Amino acid sequence: MASPTSSSLELRDIHLPEPISWWPPAPGWWLLLGLVVLVIATVFLLRLYRKKQVLKKQVMAEFKAICANYQTEKNTLALVRALSILLRRACISFYPRSEAAGLTGAAWLEFLDRTGPEKKFSTEPGCLLATAPYLAETTTLDIDAEQLMQLCAHWLKAQPHKNHASINYSRAGAKS
Repeated sequence: MASPTSSSLELRDIHLPEPISWWPPAPGWWLLLGLVVLVIATVFLLRLYRKKQVLKKQVMAEFKAICANYQTEKNTLALVRALSILLRRACISFYPRSEAAGLTGAAWLEFLDRTGPEKKFSTEPGCLLATAPYLAETTTLDIDAEQLMQLCAHWLKAQPHKNHASINYSRAGAKS
């Protein structure tokens, strides 16, 4: 009998399994991806919340400084001017510039009424906020300053009640 030679045998080559595909990933990778997205979203939302809280603290600190200055000087015109400027800067910081920056006179007071808890800016003593910055230095105002400060404090504490992106607010760098 003749022994078969290697060239005469019909052997099949070794077949390796198909390489493992990278797609679709295993369930563990999906969970990891979901966890990473959740962590990134949480960090982003926390930073946004913290930025709004810092802005609000800065505004309230400046409001307290204005009130303290009034308590020492008893200058009603300076108080109304400072509150008008502070509320305008706060509006520009808490709301989009396109919504708040161009408002003047009655439109601005209506905006304050619409965005605050009390609707008293269009009436006394809130209506002075629209005109006081333009009054002469010698003008004497006979208003209830405590009521005006309380009205402004309520409005500031209620902000930002809408979820708008806030703009950096600083006492030295604010633009109005």
